[in-house]
This record gives sequence, structure tokens and C-alpha cells, in this order.
Amino acid sequence: MALNVFFILVAYVLGSIPSAVWIGKRFYGIDVREHGSRNAGATNTLRVLGARAALPVFAIDILKGFAAVMLAHLSGYEAGSSQMFNLKIALVAAAVAGHILPLFADFRGGKGVATLAGAVLAVYPGAVLLCLIVFAVVFGLTHYVSLGSMSAGVAFPIFILILKRQPPVSLVVFGCVIALLLLFTHRKNIRRLLTRSESKTYLFKHKG
Repeated sequence: MALNVFFILVAYVLGSIPSAVWIGKRFYGIDVREHGSRNAGATNTLRVLGARAALPVFAIDILKGFAAVMLAHLSGYEAGSSQMFNLKIALVAAAVAGHILPLFADFRGGKGVATLAGAVLAVYPGAVLLCLIVFAVVFGLTHYVSLGSMSAGVAFPIFILILKRQPPVSLVVFGCVIALLLLFTHRKNIRRLLTRSESKTYLFKHKG
């Protein structure tokens, strides 16, 4: 039990690595939390600093979420056991909490979408990869990162049901919680989408 608590704390610390803040300040002299949407994430970094800064932010946020959940494999629990699954869920929550409330950045972080994707990738990679396709298609058609993220989140529990015959109830509940979390963290984006005031994002060329 004490070891699990230690892993959860480490997951929170990993999640707290504020890649957007550190890269922005170190290489551009800019705190992205003071510009754009004021979120410390890859999307706002892209808007404020461009793709050259956003790509490493995105990669680091994915990797820190994945690494945090992979700590479960050091626990000694049998792979596929309920104990392993429950610990992974706790590590997902800790890593995302670290990104949203980062220890190293005055507890002012981002929405945690990339960190969540990396963390969930370590739980159920097949469904996550399909969700990334959903995100890419929706984003490519609309240029709304928020809409792509929410679409991918809502698709996650659906893909769990499609890919896994008689999936454990805990896994389905986990997928639904992920979907609801993404909808909750994007509630302001939903309002802006409904009023057509949401900002579009372009990877290679900004369009007015």
C-alpha cells in the first residue's frame, strides 16, 4: 500500500512537469499562460509560439502521462489483474491532476488532454489509437482542437465496447469517466463553439 502511494505521488510529480511553461520561458521568454487561452498546453503553445515550440510540448506531455501509468508495472501486481488496473486508474488521475495543477508552475496548468492521452495509452492502447484517428479527422475537417478532443473522448468508451468482447464493467466506467472529464474541462469551449466564437487552429499556416 505504501509503495502504491509512492507511485501515485511520483505520477503527480511527472504530471506536474510544465513543458509549455518551461519551453516558453526558456527559449522564447514568454509565459504562455499570459497569452491566448492562457492554458499551459500544446494547443495554446501552438497559437502563441508556433509549431516548433508546440511539438516538443505535445511530445513531453504525452510521454509524462504514459511514463506515470507505466509505474504500475513496478508494483509487482500481475498484469491484467484488478489490482494492476485499479493502480493504473489512480496513476492516470494523479498524472492529469499534476498537469492541471502543476507543482512546479504555481498550480496553474492546462486542460491535460495530451497527458491524459498518454496516460490512457498505457491502459488501453488499441482504443486510444483509434481515438487519435477520430481526433485527427475532426480537427482536420474543422480546425477546432477542442471539438477534436471531445469527439475522441466520447469515442473512447464506444471503442472499448467495440474492441473488447464483454469488457469489465470497471473498464467501461473508466472510459465513460474519461469522456465526461474531457467534456467538463472543455465546458468553456463548448459555449464558444455554440456561439461560433471558438478560435480555430492551423498547424502550418495561420488563416485570419
